[in-house]
Amino acid sequence: MAHLLLIEDDTLLRRSLAFNLEQAGYRVSPAANAEDALAAARVDRPDLVLLDIGLPGMDGLEALRHFRQELSLSVIFLTSRRRELDQVLGLELGADDYITKPFDIDVLLAHVKAVLRRAHPPAPSPRETTPLVVGDLTINPAGHTVTLAGRELELTRREFDLLHTLAIEAGHVLSVEDLISRVWGAEYEGDAQTVYVHIRWLREKLGDDLRHPQRIVSVRGIGYKLQEHPVG
Repeated sequence: MAHLLLIEDDTLLRRSLAFNLEQAGYRVSPAANAEDALAAARVDRPDLVLLDIGLPGMDGLEALRHFRQELSLSVIFLTSRRRELDQVLGLELGADDYITKPFDIDVLLAHVKAVLRRAHPPAPSPRETTPLVVGDLTINPAGHTVTLAGRELELTRREFDLLHTLAIEAGHVLSVEDLISRVWGAEYEGDAQTVYVHIRWLREKLGDDLRHPQRIVSVRGIGYKLQEHPVG
């Protein structure tokens, strides 16, 4: 039984979500603020954190830093703020996923299952664990490291997974739909914007020209490919 830490300051919503998650077979620890949740997580470590952004006291973005840096926990943001900035910021800081209120409980359950599945994946195949070299780029899945011309890059988990997927098929075009399926899962089908945002972040961290990228190349109307030998 997976253990979920639910942090939501709206009492009625917190009780409703906790009830539905328990009915779905999860053990749920509810909390009304980030401070209490962090204290609880240090004593009874959860498998996944469901974290509201707009909390009293310590807000969700600050709490995320603690959950990720101190405890290395998987986190899904729950947010009623529709500004894309919050969602992008959360993912860039290391959140695994986000879902915008109001949402259907079945949608939340699908996201919970997907993140838990990624956090506890089946044993990888040799192809998935072998270091890959693409030009001056080296990707080591076992160590979860990426080096560019000998310099180690700091990538989020999702950025690493996306780059690794492109590197496995270096020189070949992968469609946006294929990338969603391999990196995010079927429940993200149709959410092309997520791919576009992560591709942009990867290009920036790889030092690629955002206006005329030479490393992660867009193939109009099809998808993206990682160049085996970047120009320049």
